[in-house]
Amino acid sequence: MISASDREAAYVIDGLMQNEVVKSDIHSTDTHGFSEAIFTATHMIDTAFAPRFKKINDQRIYGFSSKSTYQKRGYTIVPSRAINQKLILKNWEDILRFMATIKLRYSSASQLFKRLSSYAKDHPLYKALKEFGRIIKTKFILTYYDDVELRQRIEKQLNKVELANKFSKAVFFANNQEFQDGTKEEQEIATACKVLIQNAIVLWNYLHLSQRLSNIADPSEREDMVASITGGSIIAWRHVNLQGEYDFRRSSANDDPFDMQRILALKIG
Repeated sequence: MISASDREAAYVIDGLMQNEVVKSDIHSTDTHGFSEAIFTATHMIDTAFAPRFKKINDQRIYGFSSKSTYQKRGYTIVPSRAINQKLILKNWEDILRFMATIKLRYSSASQLFKRLSSYAKDHPLYKALKEFGRIIKTKFILTYYDDVELRQRIEKQLNKVELANKFSKAVFFANNQEFQDGTKEEQEIATACKVLIQNAIVLWNYLHLSQRLSNIADPSEREDMVASITGGSIIAWRHVNLQGEYDFRRSSANDDPFDMQRILALKIG
């Protein structure tokens, strides 16, 4: 359970560390999921952090020399200021211990970052984490401006996340999308029911598309459909009456007659 008042950035690391199913080499969030310290953490767990900044032109970039040094060399893009290398080196051992605690799962990243950020003044370790993160952030921003494919990849990844969120809200449509159950157990049951309905819709989509694909005899037409499926998303629900009556005891009268033998024998070259 995450408090609505908490900044979600540190929970990004929790999600990456706890995910044993999908191993990703890049992770994207919107601006709210970004902080400079998170750039440090993701870098040290071998995951590229690629946030989609709302106003990337407002973000500062940093260098290892003063701003005037780059201006004298005739650089078009110059950093805002130099990285405080002494701060990083002074706290380097603490940074490694901090990350080892996360990677060995002795404590979650969200708990550790919450503790560091709770001090009245920035903790020296927290300042060092942010300072190192500014190096990684600068490299990312410069790459982002120069790499069209990276920008497209980030946009595509976040579009999938936003689509999944819309799907979840569409299924959980009643009571202003708020839990009406008081206990944790009842809330978990409600959540499990929502996931079951979502999975049933996704499964039906897979079966329907697989059936249509198995019915296509023309190779070029099949290739076009495969390209359309792989370029889109299996998450779709406009064809489902979500506010209807759910009855799992009998088959619906308008169910498609899926030929499971043909579907299971389907091979995509």
